[in-house]
Amino acid sequence: MASSTEYDVVIIGGGMVGASLALSLRQSVPTLDFRIAVFEAVPLCPERLECQPSYDGRSSALSWGTRKIYESLGIWSSLADQVEPICHIHVSDRNHFGMTRLRATDYEVSALGYVVDNQWLGQVLLARIQETEGIDFLCPVEVRRLLPTSKGIDLEVNLDGRLCQISAGLVVMADGGRSSLGRNIGLEQSVSHYHQTAIITNITPDRHHGQVAYERFTDEGPMALLPLQKGRCALVWTMPDELAHQRIELTDKEFLKVLQERFGYRVGRFLKVGQRFSYPLALKLAREQIRPGLVVLGNAAHSLHPVAGQGFNLALRDVIALSATLMDALKAGIGIGELATLQTYLARQKLDQFQTIYFSDYVVQLFTENAVFSGKWLQGIRNIGLVTLDLCGPLKGWFARQAMGLGGR
Repeated sequence: MASSTEYDVVIIGGGMVGASLALSLRQSVPTLDFRIAVFEAVPLCPERLECQPSYDGRSSALSWGTRKIYESLGIWSSLADQVEPICHIHVSDRNHFGMTRLRATDYEVSALGYVVDNQWLGQVLLARIQETEGIDFLCPVEVRRLLPTSKGIDLEVNLDGRLCQISAGLVVMADGGRSSLGRNIGLEQSVSHYHQTAIITNITPDRHHGQVAYERFTDEGPMALLPLQKGRCALVWTMPDELAHQRIELTDKEFLKVLQERFGYRVGRFLKVGQRFSYPLALKLAREQIRPGLVVLGNAAHSLHPVAGQGFNLALRDVIALSATLMDALKAGIGIGELATLQTYLARQKLDQFQTIYFSDYVVQLFTENAVFSGKWLQGIRNIGLVTLDLCGPLKGWFARQAMGLGGR
């Protein structure tokens, strides 16, 4: 890179959201004089993608809508070899009669969603970026400063010890929910703590999961068991913070015993547990998603409770909406960083974001003991709701559309 460089779009963050945006923009605006750069702060290890925080040992749930997006970008065929379909979703309330089931065949789709290892998704995305002409992927890059100008944003970056000046018509911040750069430029978040921590790991049961995803609500918090390849399952187990601190320290044998007691035997006995990760949970929403010359995407824009598995899927729909908006602006001769252009993008995604964010939050509040209702009243409401959902076709269809990532469209 020269000491002074101009780009049309600079994407800060080379994780799943940033990489997907680069590919979507390149497809939307194929002309090579439209210059795109992706800046990643953390060095990549070619042999070990898991050492990069965006591509760790966790898994992601991809909705049916996300599959259609990746098909349109031409990368689903590469992903498909190592994704596991979710053909059934089983929702229940532990020790109570309420239950509902969703089946892909009821909605004439091959799967309601898919589960993929983040490392594989990252490998596919980065390989496609590296082979796509017109995308500069630069790593490691430290963005030190953002300075708004009349033409967009000027960036001061450190690249391999060299200080460089970059100009961009639009800067997209996709550097995660803990962005220090965002705080430095005054981007604030509203934070609602759930006072819960999620323990995330992989589990090997003695019975094949049958491509069923389980959402199980308990008095401690919701838990999800998602199907992975080779009969493994991805576990997302939420519980009060103090309890999570205790359980993360258990031996593998002790952890599996407690998990078995809480989940039951729907997939048989749990034989093995992988490396455990723990994350405190909160609903985080950016107070500003746009400024002139600037867009915030991914967890930097909205970080959701993982119980509904919709955080990344919503971010990817934001990516597609932004790409389409920028293409429309270019065709109309309007600046891609102009506030009016970015307001059009936000208006495009307003309903989708609202429905997805508050659907996820409502489910968590309803199925948590410290919700507005408590005790038998809460249990009754929850179980009546699950039974009603199972019996009411239109309501169940709406719920299925949410699960498939189609609710805001």
